[in-house]
Amino acid sequence: MTDNYQVPAVRRAYDVLDLLAAEPSRHRLIDVAKRLDVNKSSMFALLHTLESLRLVEKNSDDRYALGSAVGALGGAFFRQYDYISAFHREARAAAAGLGATFQLARLEGREVIYLAIEEALTPIRLASSPGIRLPAHATALGKALLASLDEHALALLFTEEQLGAPLTPYTLTSRELLLEQLEVVHTVGIAEESQEAVLGICCAAAPVRGRNGRVVAAISCSMSVFEWADRREEIRQAVAQAAARISGS
Repeated sequence: MTDNYQVPAVRRAYDVLDLLAAEPSRHRLIDVAKRLDVNKSSMFALLHTLESLRLVEKNSDDRYALGSAVGALGGAFFRQYDYISAFHREARAAAAGLGATFQLARLEGREVIYLAIEEALTPIRLASSPGIRLPAHATALGKALLASLDEHALALLFTEEQLGAPLTPYTLTSRELLLEQLEVVHTVGIAEESQEAVLGICCAAAPVRGRNGRVVAAISCSMSVFEWADRREEIRQAVAQAAARISGS
Protein backbone atom coordinates (compact mmCIF):
# COMPACT_ATOMS: atom_id res chain seq x y z
CA MET A 1 0.00 0.00 0.00
CA THR A 2 1.38 3.42 -0.95
CA ASP A 3 1.81 6.39 1.39
CA ASN A 4 -1.16 8.05 -0.34
CA TYR A 5 -3.46 5.82 1.68
CA GLN A 6 -1.91 6.52 5.09
CA VAL A 7 -3.81 8.63 7.62
CA PRO A 8 -1.48 11.24 9.17
CA ALA A 9 -3.35 11.31 12.48
CA VAL A 10 -2.93 7.57 12.92
CA ARG A 11 0.76 7.82 12.08
CA ARG A 12 1.15 10.62 14.64
CA ALA A 13 -0.62 8.57 17.32
CA TYR A 14 1.72 5.68 16.61
CA ASP A 15 4.74 7.98 16.92
CA VAL A 16 3.51 9.05 20.36
CA LEU A 17 3.09 5.46 21.51
CA ASP A 18 6.48 4.51 20.08
CA LEU A 19 8.16 7.37 21.94
CA LEU A 20 6.49 6.49 25.24
CA ALA A 21 7.40 2.83 24.81
CA ALA A 22 11.06 3.75 24.42
CA GLU A 23 11.10 6.41 27.15
CA PRO A 24 8.26 5.80 29.64
CA SER A 25 7.30 8.39 32.26
CA ARG A 26 9.89 10.88 31.05
CA HIS A 27 7.90 13.32 28.93
CA ARG A 28 5.32 15.98 29.67
CA LEU A 29 3.01 17.40 27.02
CA ILE A 30 5.50 20.03 25.88
CA ASP A 31 8.28 17.43 25.65
CA VAL A 32 6.26 15.11 23.43
CA ALA A 33 5.21 18.01 21.22
CA LYS A 34 8.81 19.14 20.76
CA ARG A 35 10.18 15.65 20.13
CA LEU A 36 7.60 14.95 17.44
CA ASP A 37 7.56 18.49 16.03
CA VAL A 38 3.83 18.99 16.62
CA ASN A 39 2.25 22.16 17.97
CA LYS A 40 1.19 22.05 21.60
CA SER A 41 -2.57 22.39 21.04
CA SER A 42 -2.66 19.54 18.53
CA MET A 43 -0.57 17.33 20.80
CA PHE A 44 -2.83 18.14 23.77
CA ALA A 45 -5.86 16.93 21.81
CA LEU A 46 -4.04 13.80 20.67
CA LEU A 47 -2.80 12.89 24.15
CA HIS A 48 -6.23 13.61 25.63
CA THR A 49 -7.81 11.22 23.12
CA LEU A 50 -5.22 8.52 23.74
CA GLU A 51 -5.67 8.92 27.49
CA SER A 52 -9.45 8.56 27.20
CA LEU A 53 -8.86 5.28 25.34
CA ARG A 54 -6.40 4.15 28.04
CA LEU A 55 -3.66 3.93 25.43
CA VAL A 56 -1.61 6.38 27.48
CA GLU A 57 -1.75 7.46 31.10
CA LYS A 58 -0.47 10.52 32.94
CA ASN A 59 1.22 10.25 36.31
CA SER A 60 1.07 12.72 39.19
CA ASP A 61 4.01 14.60 37.72
CA ASP A 62 2.11 15.12 34.44
CA ARG A 63 4.45 12.77 32.60
CA TYR A 64 3.05 10.26 30.13
CA ALA A 65 3.49 6.50 29.82
CA LEU A 66 1.76 3.72 27.93
CA GLY A 67 -1.69 2.85 29.25
CA SER A 68 -3.34 -0.42 30.21
CA ALA A 69 -5.09 -0.77 26.85
CA VAL A 70 -1.70 -1.19 25.17
CA GLY A 71 -1.00 -4.15 27.44
CA ALA A 72 -4.38 -5.68 26.59
CA LEU A 73 -3.73 -5.29 22.88
CA GLY A 74 -0.25 -6.74 23.26
CA GLY A 75 -1.63 -9.76 25.08
CA ALA A 76 -4.22 -10.28 22.36
CA PHE A 77 -1.49 -10.14 19.72
CA PHE A 78 0.43 -12.99 21.33
CA ARG A 79 -2.69 -15.08 22.07
CA GLN A 80 -3.68 -15.19 18.41
CA TYR A 81 -0.82 -17.57 17.60
CA ASP A 82 -1.53 -21.13 18.76
CA TYR A 83 2.08 -22.13 18.31
CA ILE A 84 3.13 -19.82 21.17
CA SER A 85 1.32 -22.05 23.67
CA ALA A 86 2.86 -25.10 22.03
CA PHE A 87 6.28 -23.47 22.29
CA HIS A 88 5.93 -22.97 26.04
CA ARG A 89 4.85 -26.59 26.53
CA GLU A 90 7.83 -27.95 24.61
CA ALA A 91 10.51 -25.43 25.47
CA ARG A 92 9.98 -25.20 29.22
CA ALA A 93 11.12 -28.77 29.86
CA ALA A 94 13.81 -28.62 27.18
CA ALA A 95 15.31 -25.44 28.62
CA ALA A 96 15.44 -26.92 32.10
CA GLY A 97 16.90 -30.19 30.86
CA LEU A 98 19.61 -28.62 28.74
CA GLY A 99 20.36 -25.61 30.91
CA ALA A 100 19.85 -23.40 27.86
CA THR A 101 17.50 -20.66 26.67
CA PHE A 102 14.82 -21.29 24.04
CA GLN A 103 13.21 -18.49 22.05
CA LEU A 104 10.44 -18.18 19.47
CA ALA A 105 10.26 -15.49 16.79
CA ARG A 106 8.61 -14.60 13.51
CA LEU A 107 9.85 -12.63 10.53
CA GLU A 108 8.69 -9.08 9.83
CA GLY A 109 10.52 -7.62 6.87
CA ARG A 110 14.24 -7.66 7.59
CA GLU A 111 13.71 -8.10 11.32
CA VAL A 112 12.68 -10.86 13.68
CA ILE A 113 10.21 -10.07 16.44
CA TYR A 114 10.53 -12.24 19.53
CA LEU A 115 7.27 -13.87 20.58
CA ALA A 116 8.21 -16.01 23.59
CA ILE A 117 11.15 -17.14 25.69
CA GLU A 118 11.88 -19.98 28.11
CA GLU A 119 15.02 -19.55 30.20
CA ALA A 120 16.95 -22.04 32.27
CA LEU A 121 18.28 -21.12 35.70
CA THR A 122 21.79 -20.23 34.58
CA PRO A 123 24.10 -17.30 35.33
CA ILE A 124 23.87 -16.18 31.69
CA ARG A 125 20.63 -14.37 30.87
CA LEU A 126 19.72 -12.97 27.47
CA ALA A 127 18.39 -9.45 27.10
CA SER A 128 15.62 -10.52 24.73
CA SER A 129 11.94 -10.53 25.65
CA PRO A 130 8.63 -10.73 23.74
CA GLY A 131 8.29 -7.76 21.42
CA ILE A 132 12.01 -7.13 20.99
CA ARG A 133 13.22 -6.85 17.39
CA LEU A 134 16.62 -7.66 15.92
CA PRO A 135 18.02 -7.71 12.38
CA ALA A 136 17.16 -11.09 10.89
CA HIS A 137 20.57 -11.59 9.30
CA ALA A 138 22.26 -11.32 12.72
CA THR A 139 20.32 -14.14 14.39
CA ALA A 140 19.95 -17.87 13.90
CA LEU A 141 16.19 -17.37 14.19
CA GLY A 142 16.28 -14.87 11.34
CA LYS A 143 18.41 -17.10 9.15
CA ALA A 144 16.06 -20.04 9.71
CA LEU A 145 13.15 -17.82 8.62
CA LEU A 146 14.92 -16.13 5.70
CA ALA A 147 15.94 -19.52 4.32
CA SER A 148 12.26 -20.28 3.69
CA LEU A 149 11.95 -17.36 1.25
CA ASP A 150 12.53 -17.62 -2.48
CA GLU A 151 15.16 -15.67 -4.40
CA HIS A 152 12.72 -12.96 -5.45
CA ALA A 153 11.55 -12.29 -1.90
CA LEU A 154 15.13 -12.14 -0.64
CA ALA A 155 16.10 -9.75 -3.44
CA LEU A 156 13.28 -7.41 -2.42
CA LEU A 157 14.39 -7.48 1.22
CA PHE A 158 18.11 -7.08 0.63
CA THR A 159 18.56 -4.59 -2.18
CA GLU A 160 22.09 -3.52 -1.23
CA GLU A 161 25.29 -5.52 -0.76
CA GLN A 162 25.92 -4.13 2.72
CA LEU A 163 23.53 -5.36 5.41
CA GLY A 164 23.89 -2.46 7.81
CA ALA A 165 25.76 -1.68 11.00
CA PRO A 166 26.92 -4.87 12.78
CA LEU A 167 25.71 -5.69 16.28
CA THR A 168 29.05 -7.31 17.16
CA PRO A 169 32.39 -7.82 15.39
CA TYR A 170 31.04 -11.19 14.20
CA THR A 171 27.80 -9.97 12.59
CA LEU A 172 27.45 -10.60 8.86
CA THR A 173 27.70 -7.42 6.82
CA SER A 174 27.68 -8.87 3.29
CA ARG A 175 24.55 -9.90 1.41
CA GLU A 176 26.60 -12.41 -0.60
CA LEU A 177 27.77 -14.19 2.54
CA LEU A 178 24.25 -14.18 3.95
CA LEU A 179 22.80 -15.77 0.81
CA GLU A 180 25.51 -18.44 0.89
CA GLN A 181 24.59 -19.28 4.47
CA LEU A 182 20.88 -19.36 3.66
CA GLU A 183 21.48 -21.96 0.95
CA VAL A 184 23.10 -24.21 3.54
CA VAL A 185 20.30 -23.59 6.03
CA HIS A 186 17.70 -24.40 3.38
CA THR A 187 19.45 -27.73 2.73
CA VAL A 188 20.12 -28.90 6.29
CA GLY A 189 17.13 -27.29 8.02
CA ILE A 190 19.15 -25.78 10.89
CA ALA A 191 20.59 -22.28 11.17
CA GLU A 192 23.42 -21.22 13.44
CA GLU A 193 25.09 -18.04 14.59
CA SER A 194 28.15 -17.57 16.77
CA GLN A 195 28.30 -14.27 18.67
CA GLU A 196 26.68 -12.43 15.76
CA ALA A 197 23.85 -10.93 17.82
CA VAL A 198 25.31 -11.01 21.34
CA LEU A 199 28.94 -11.45 22.31
CA GLY A 200 29.54 -14.69 24.19
CA ILE A 201 26.36 -16.38 22.94
CA CYS A 202 25.94 -19.04 20.25
CA CYS A 203 22.63 -20.22 18.88
CA ALA A 204 20.94 -22.83 16.68
CA ALA A 205 17.46 -22.42 15.20
CA ALA A 206 14.92 -24.36 13.17
CA PRO A 207 11.72 -23.34 11.36
CA VAL A 208 8.25 -23.96 12.78
CA ARG A 209 5.60 -24.79 10.19
CA GLY A 210 1.87 -24.21 10.27
CA ARG A 211 -0.80 -26.74 9.38
CA ASN A 212 -0.38 -25.85 5.70
CA GLY A 213 3.32 -26.66 5.81
CA ARG A 214 4.47 -23.07 5.45
CA VAL A 215 7.06 -21.60 7.78
CA VAL A 216 5.32 -19.36 10.33
CA ALA A 217 8.01 -18.92 12.98
CA ALA A 218 11.32 -20.29 14.20
CA ILE A 219 12.58 -21.68 17.49
CA SER A 220 16.12 -21.29 18.78
CA CYS A 221 18.33 -22.57 21.57
CA SER A 222 21.13 -20.38 22.92
CA MET A 223 24.05 -21.02 25.23
CA SER A 224 27.47 -19.72 26.18
CA VAL A 225 30.21 -19.80 23.56
CA PHE A 226 32.34 -21.68 26.10
CA GLU A 227 29.90 -24.62 26.06
CA TRP A 228 29.07 -24.50 22.37
CA ALA A 229 31.90 -26.60 20.92
CA ASP A 230 31.15 -29.57 23.19
CA ARG A 231 27.35 -29.36 22.97
CA ARG A 232 26.70 -28.06 19.45
CA GLU A 233 25.27 -31.30 18.05
CA GLU A 234 23.13 -31.86 21.15
CA ILE A 235 21.65 -28.38 20.79
CA ARG A 236 21.05 -28.78 17.06
CA GLN A 237 19.15 -32.02 17.65
CA ALA A 238 17.14 -30.55 20.51
CA VAL A 239 16.02 -27.50 18.54
CA ALA A 240 15.12 -29.60 15.49
CA GLN A 241 13.02 -31.96 17.60
CA ALA A 242 11.26 -29.11 19.40
CA ALA A 243 10.47 -27.36 16.11
CA ALA A 244 9.02 -30.57 14.69
CA ARG A 245 6.77 -31.06 17.72
CA ILE A 246 5.54 -27.46 17.67
CA SER A 247 4.87 -27.46 13.92
CA GLY A 248 1.23 -27.88 12.97
CA SER A 249 -0.04 -26.29 16.19
